[in-house]
Amino acid sequence: MKMDYSLLTLIICVFTLGGCSARVVKVSPGPLIRVEGQPVSIRCEVKEYSGPREQDFEWVMSREASATKLKIISTFDATYSQPSFSKRVASGDISVVRLSDNELDLKIAEVKALDAGLYWCQTPSTDSVMSGNYEAQVQLIVIPNTLSVTPQTPPPEVPEGSDITLSCSVTRTLTQPTYLSVTWSLKNGATSEEVLTFGPQGGVVTGPKFTRRYADGGIRLVPGKNGQFDLVISRVTTSDGGTYECNGTEWTHESGGKWIKIVENTKEMGTVKVIPTDTIQRLSDHILQHRVKDLTLSLSSQGQSLSVKATSPSTPPLLSPGDTLTLLCSVAADNLQALALEVTWLAGERDLVTMERSGVVIANVSASGAQGTRGETSLERTGGGEFRLGVRGVSMEDAGEYTCRVRAFIEKGGKSAGGGGRWHMAAEKRSSPVMVKVSQIKPSYTLTLEPAVNPQVTAEPTELACHVTNITHVPLGGRLGVTWEHTALPEGGADAKTPHPIGSLDGSGNLLPGSMYSDRLMGGAMSLTRVQPNTFKLRILRTQEIDMGQYSCTVSAWSTSSQGDMVKLTEHKSSPVTVQWDTKRPTMNVVAKRVREASVGGATFEMSCTVTTENLGEAGYSVLIQSQESLEGNVRTIMTLSPNNVVQHGGATDPNRRDSLVLTKSGLAEFRFRLAGVQLSDRGFYWCDITAWTKQQPGQAWTKATSAESNKARIDFQENGPSFTIAIQSDDTSVYPSRTAKMECSLSVSGSSPKTGATQGKYSVFVCLCVTYKRLQLWHKEHFQSDCLYGTYMTLWGTATEINQRLGRVIANIHLFLWDSDAFQGQMGCVVPPPPVSPGSTPGLLPVECS
Repeated sequence: MKMDYSLLTLIICVFTLGGCSARVVKVSPGPLIRVEGQPVSIRCEVKEYSGPREQDFEWVMSREASATKLKIISTFDATYSQPSFSKRVASGDISVVRLSDNELDLKIAEVKALDAGLYWCQTPSTDSVMSGNYEAQVQLIVIPNTLSVTPQTPPPEVPEGSDITLSCSVTRTLTQPTYLSVTWSLKNGATSEEVLTFGPQGGVVTGPKFTRRYADGGIRLVPGKNGQFDLVISRVTTSDGGTYECNGTEWTHESGGKWIKIVENTKEMGTVKVIPTDTIQRLSDHILQHRVKDLTLSLSSQGQSLSVKATSPSTPPLLSPGDTLTLLCSVAADNLQALALEVTWLAGERDLVTMERSGVVIANVSASGAQGTRGETSLERTGGGEFRLGVRGVSMEDAGEYTCRVRAFIEKGGKSAGGGGRWHMAAEKRSSPVMVKVSQIKPSYTLTLEPAVNPQVTAEPTELACHVTNITHVPLGGRLGVTWEHTALPEGGADAKTPHPIGSLDGSGNLLPGSMYSDRLMGGAMSLTRVQPNTFKLRILRTQEIDMGQYSCTVSAWSTSSQGDMVKLTEHKSSPVTVQWDTKRPTMNVVAKRVREASVGGATFEMSCTVTTENLGEAGYSVLIQSQESLEGNVRTIMTLSPNNVVQHGGATDPNRRDSLVLTKSGLAEFRFRLAGVQLSDRGFYWCDITAWTKQQPGQAWTKATSAESNKARIDFQENGPSFTIAIQSDDTSVYPSRTAKMECSLSVSGSSPKTGATQGKYSVFVCLCVTYKRLQLWHKEHFQSDCLYGTYMTLWGTATEINQRLGRVIANIHLFLWDSDAFQGQMGCVVPPPPVSPGSTPGLLPVECS
């Protein structure tokens, strides 16, 4: 059954999607152990997705597995962060660095103890079918910084040829599985050379200039107890003098076998001066002469017989980018088999690769200080004195002079403390340089700059698109970058002004803002994007008058050097595009209309105010609802609405009536005011006073643009006194004798609206429950009380609104005795009597039948 289901799934995938793929989100393997106060980087990558090439990312965290997830940062929502993270995001302490369309790093500049917890990388779906995982989780553990480095001061002077011991203690408090390494370095002036590193895996790594001595036993490591490490340098020479430093580093070993440095501390040990000794040097020469007497060449003749020649299969070597360079180094000498050779190829004055006399090949430090990538250069011995250099994937930077350097060594005899032979360099020779040329046709392309969105008034957006077409001769793996410039319009016929760089995207996609536009670019008011492989866009969210002028884009072509660096090949500048509009003064008109007319007291008045503008872009509005009893009377502010939609009541508003006042924004440029339960004191004229506000940039304060008042709407009605409305209800219309019937009588009053300053009205209400029979009518309009089955008085003081709130239901429970059921059949009703307390009302009747 499982096989049938899998086969059916495969068939559906093939015929519907042309194959199945599911989104995969991955983060750095964890748990991640980091030290408090140190930088942290967590990588997130999404694969196998559909939709746009550039994906968005969101980061959330939880300090405990069951705790609430906290929003940290998002690539598309600037307001995404929780309050506890927003300040750190704004300051740059927390950030994201996009590495590619589908990969980025979450960066924490100085991690805190509270940052420990579970982190989720989430990718909003752009897939047509939800499949796979849309988030990945990793744990971050933050430990305190307990790394301690304590060096012992070495002797300030030592004689040449003696030994020196450099002692250093490196410890830390073990709370998590971390590892230590210790490194000794020698500094002379501004140059520092690494001597030896022990750890973190327990292995030893030496600096390039000390590798041979360590292999010969001239340098050895003596681990001690409690974090104590001793480095012994035997037979020191004058080149061993200088200032020594001890570096302690704490490491963590993450999943996948990757070692991560989490904190380090470097301490200066002291300065050592090596005193040269002529006697020892003469003794060394005497022993050496006796050792090589059986060779056919002495040291002096050896140097004369040694010859080194560098050649190339093609003369001169002319390569194109991406080709492989091959050079040969031929070494000849008398009794060549008795010599140990060290061969080094140099590019200019830079050591490229070395084959030691033991046959070990070492790619040396590059000019930029980064370790050369193993495999890009190769060196092999093809014969007794033949050595072949290979450089794969050459670039323009690989052009220049190449030289082969050979050092010949003779074994002195005896064994060093490490068990190896002791060697003396007999001669050193360099070949004549070989010139290598790398030719390349510069990339060619055409630029077209056009406005995608052109502003018509101030504060509208601007969008310029720079299209790159007809692209030729871009090397494999090459990329495009862009630089945007703005030149302000000349004033009063003056000469054109100096262009200012807005910002650029380099070949790696890094944003480099110009000094004048840095704040706007970093704040999001302006953006530089690459929306398609060959299209760049400049967008200004709210264009200001200072942004008018000419804009141009300069597109550059980049390639990757052999060291992995991005190198600019060429660049082209587009023709300028002018952004300009007529800066007219903004105007505004406001029209007020009655939506609901209040013709009697207690009714609801409603009016709308509609705004129309000219020469005004996106804006916010503040609204004042004002009134006056007469055209010559004092103006009162009833309510206000701010541009941020905050409602406030004016000082002239009765606090007890604020629930009856409503002011809302009913459209983009429309507002409504409603006054429920109007009174005599509400009569007068009402209008809207509206002000338009704009923001030059997001996050800035509102700036007043213009304002206008609407026409006036009038509330006018005559008071006719209160009136009552009566309703009666019962769940039973047929009852049996001796049974209880329940009836509800509801009253409401309207029309009472005292003038300002007048006392509240007094209303006395008598509610009467009456009955009419088929053969005997007890209802008489002249004798209400005598014909009532049940009656009650209600006396109230207050306005119509208050009375309506206090008048409730009058409930009568009637117990019907064993009367003549046929005589009792008829109707029951409620009545409010006529004056002196009110004009009266018609009773509500309810038919009742007795069984």
